Amino acid sequence: MKTRMIIVAAPSGAGKSSFVERITRDNDRLVDIVTFTTRSIRKGESNGLQYNFINHEDFQKKISENFFVEWAKVHTNFYGTSYESLENAWKVGKCAIMDIDIQGVQTFKSKYPDAKTIFILPPSIDELRRRIEKRDGVMPADIEVRMANAEKELREASKFDYQIVNDNFEHSYAEFKKIIEKLLG
Repeated sequence: MKTRMIIVAAPSGAGKSSFVERITRDNDRLVDIVTFTTRSIRKGESNGLQYNFINHEDFQKKISENFFVEWAKVHTNFYGTSYESLENAWKVGKCAIMDIDIQGVQTFKSKYPDAKTIFILPPSIDELRRRIEKRDGVMPADIEVRMANAEKELREASKFDYQIVNDNFEHSYAEFKKIIEKLLG
């Protein structure tokens, strides 16, 4: 396999999870790495599918046990990726793909310099705010934190191997799929 790890990052609400969920259904050479989080489960999610939902105490214990390749506090919750999940994907000859926060990308690149990175951009900051509001059906309490973080994250896009503007999902996904197929060889 040409590429063994693909990292997808974007501001909250730009569509990174939707891209990763769909590509893993479309391409059986990929394994979506399910990260751990302390955030509350959203409507329509299930434990072990979108995330492994754990409490703060268990997360802190895993940090002390060096369980995570990387972990970060994002907005008001913790997120982390386990070494075991990556090893399991590689053992069966699959490419690990994951959507992670921008903070985690640098850690991954330092530990796995061969990882390829894709940044999903929203068409505009206003559209990003609209998507976040629409997603949960209610204005998140941390919306201003998310928007401030998004502005910082967007400035990092040029450091990624590829950038895609998610202005029309089907069109943007087709572009994303083409990049993934090229990376997988």
